[in-house]
Amino acid sequence: MMGRCCSSIPSANPSETMPFHTIKGLQNLAESRRFKAWFLDQFGVLHDGKQPYPGAVTTLEKLANCGAKMVVISNSSRRASTTIEKLGSLGFNPSLFLGAITSGELTHQYLLRRDDPWFAGLGSSCIHMTWSDRGAISLEGLGLQVVDNVEDAEFILAHGTEALGRSSGDALPMKLEELNKILEQCAVKKIPMVVANPDFVTVEARALRVMPGTLAATYEKLGGEVKWMGKPGEIIYKSAMEMVGVDAADCIAVGDSLHHDIKGANTAGISSAFVTCGIHATELGLDKFGESATDSSVNSLATKCDAYPTYVLPSFTWFAR
Repeated sequence: MMGRCCSSIPSANPSETMPFHTIKGLQNLAESRRFKAWFLDQFGVLHDGKQPYPGAVTTLEKLANCGAKMVVISNSSRRASTTIEKLGSLGFNPSLFLGAITSGELTHQYLLRRDDPWFAGLGSSCIHMTWSDRGAISLEGLGLQVVDNVEDAEFILAHGTEALGRSSGDALPMKLEELNKILEQCAVKKIPMVVANPDFVTVEARALRVMPGTLAATYEKLGGEVKWMGKPGEIIYKSAMEMVGVDAADCIAVGDSLHHDIKGANTAGISSAFVTCGIHATELGLDKFGESATDSSVNSLATKCDAYPTYVLPSFTWFAR
């Protein structure tokens, strides 16, 4: 059995609905070999930033044994290689992944190549919003000049929400409110922003941490122009499909964010599995890991986010507990 069904997804005919399937684990879906390519989010699905979720390591191995070709697609400011190394340090077998595509990697490549007209016109001097406690992001090899003053900047590069990169190469820790003040100055100058991580929040050790997407949303409200790299944009999904060599019909994306993972899958025309133990757990009324959300709570939140999953499950696990 695939699991119970709940009418929630609008079809082309507004008077009709399409069902999402509520499942307890991935075993039946994986063993059906319905999907050749599995695009996996990391934070909130595989791990919480500090440790793997219960059963996630073995579920990944069982997926591989079923012939799944797996790619990590993540709204992480980090490069793809760093992401794979991180997963290895958490106990996941890196060889099980074909590779990783991160929003940070896409940002790096677009800034490096400059073959996209929008990026070609950016200039080289930037205000750099980055990380402090989580470790600053290197801009080595991109030919960028980090500047301290807004008046000298041609664009904003948002990798993090903890610090302001300095021309000296170090990072000055700042509160979110202080970074927002800088954004107000940038909006007056009308310089564009590139956001290397579109997430608004992420799960870290079961708590939520503010991410660069929050800065980008603030900047848009101020009237600023933002180039969103990563999910829910279609580019990251197309890149993953090219990596595996499959069409949209053969893919499924697994994620915990309706706005990013599920909305992105909808946009790319691929199936999706919504893991409820991640960033939406509180909104869904979930108090403990592995607890199942009600169909009505998922339906309500999916409608609110205008993002509609194909499957819904409590966590990235193989079978029902």
